[in-house]
Amino acid sequence: MKILIAIDGSKASGLAVKSAIGLAKAMGKPPTLVLMHADVPLMRRVAAELGTEGTRRYHQENHDHAMKSARTALKRAKLAFSEKLVVDDAGPAIAKAAKGGKFDLVVMGSHGRTALASALLGSVAAKVLSQSTVPVLIVR
Repeated sequence: MKILIAIDGSKASGLAVKSAIGLAKAMGKPPTLVLMHADVPLMRRVAAELGTEGTRRYHQENHDHAMKSARTALKRAKLAFSEKLVVDDAGPAIAKAAKGGKFDLVVMGSHGRTALASALLGSVAAKVLSQSTVPVLIVR
């Protein structure tokens, strides 16, 4: 089984990691786990100011910060994992990665916003649910 765990560094994504660990421990054969962080693209002007290397470093630092607690939890659980950094809008990027990577399940957290806040701000979880062809486990 292949599980994609969407990470943004929030408490909600930490709960998703804990759920994925529980699922993995319950399986007879350890699943393939991939931690994915989708970082928001920089505005063109900012990216131009930073340059190619500066922009790459910026996204890598964001990725490392978001992954810190997830890495620790998975290492503590003695589970192997790999990581994926994508610079794109999170919802569509997660759905695309899940399908393209032939994952069996996406595990992600939800911040639990009200319906009005989600409608106004957009919800990554809602976008993934509406666009994914892969089953999605939302953890709150």
